[in-house]
Amino acid sequence: MSSLTSWIDRTLESVVRRIADPISVRFSPFLDRTENAAVQSTTPAVRIADRRTLVSLAMNPEVGFGEGYSTGKITVEGDLVRLLEMTSKSPSRTQTWPARLFSRWLRWMQANTLGGSRRNIHHHYDLPTDFYQLWLDPELVYTCAYFPEPTATLEEAQQAKLDLVCRKLWLQSNEKVVEAGCGWGSLAIYMARNYGVQVKAFNISREQIAFARERAKREGLTSRVEFIEDDYRNIRGDFDVFASVGMLEHVGRENYPELGRIIRRAIGDRGRGLLHFIGRNYHRQLSPWLRKHIFPGAYVPTLREAMEVIELQHMGVLDVENLRLHYARTLEHWLAAFERSFDSVVRRFGINFARTWRLYLAGSIAAFRTGSLQLFQMVFAGRECQHIPWNRAYLYQTPDDREEATWIRAIS
Repeated sequence: MSSLTSWIDRTLESVVRRIADPISVRFSPFLDRTENAAVQSTTPAVRIADRRTLVSLAMNPEVGFGEGYSTGKITVEGDLVRLLEMTSKSPSRTQTWPARLFSRWLRWMQANTLGGSRRNIHHHYDLPTDFYQLWLDPELVYTCAYFPEPTATLEEAQQAKLDLVCRKLWLQSNEKVVEAGCGWGSLAIYMARNYGVQVKAFNISREQIAFARERAKREGLTSRVEFIEDDYRNIRGDFDVFASVGMLEHVGRENYPELGRIIRRAIGDRGRGLLHFIGRNYHRQLSPWLRKHIFPGAYVPTLREAMEVIELQHMGVLDVENLRLHYARTLEHWLAAFERSFDSVVRRFGINFARTWRLYLAGSIAAFRTGSLQLFQMVFAGRECQHIPWNRAYLYQTPDDREEATWIRAIS
């Protein structure tokens, strides 16, 4: 090994160790370093297989680690989620100038125009439905569940979330609801079946819309639920209620004013609505690795940014709830099911794909556990809406309680 190569290796090694601290980093076989046994025994360790991976880590840590892990050039010794929890506590270390430049390039390439949004959504949500059936609940609810009790099963918690959303929306029989971003149709079908509303649900994922339409037909709900393969920007008509669960992250910060105008156009000054979305406590772009490989075009807003969608249209925020720990628990269930099906995923999609999705799920658990990410539900209404609960008791009513409930109109 030349002295220049040795100097470069030592420099890169120093940079990577500083980024990874307090995680133990091992360089084998191309570097020979003696590791601190005490550190190895108490923290997860990362092993780097070659110089190219070392360079990638030093230049763009998040992308370098993600791609190295996916290809097997980086291996994790110990608990993957714990390691990612440790790294998520010091995100500023990963903001090298090449990483910032790459992040800006992604924002330009993945802009959420009408065509760009369709490409972005296709990348993630048009994977075969049977892939998601391996690790989601039977209803295919691909958003944060609500665990009334910590011991609830994932299926119970997802049903509880669907009902919680309906209660927060204060749904009444025969009301007209528009849903923006409906996934495989679970919420739209639940609202129609259990609350007797009419639903128009928009989605640009062809795979999901086809599944949702077949499901509505199978359940005899086609007269109450219409699944429309179209962009939320093309919503037309008058509605009582607007609902969006898990779509705001895919809208793009630059499109928030337009989204607000669309909501206002749909429900006017008398309607009400709910946004359920992943958020942050501070402004920061989503991981460039996630945007490159998992969620192209995604942006996770602060609560302040999300409120601008509503407040700039002279609508009022009625209620905000943070379900961060519920999403951590949801993801724990998803990752456990994914691991049980890992070999099936490898046979169908390959080992790199399987490791990429394992890292995505594990990293999401870490982010919600440590508070790097939040999960907000925000309820809002037009300024002339009088159909507003008097207190919060309705949030905790059982279905039997609802049958006996007396509706009270707000007077202020």
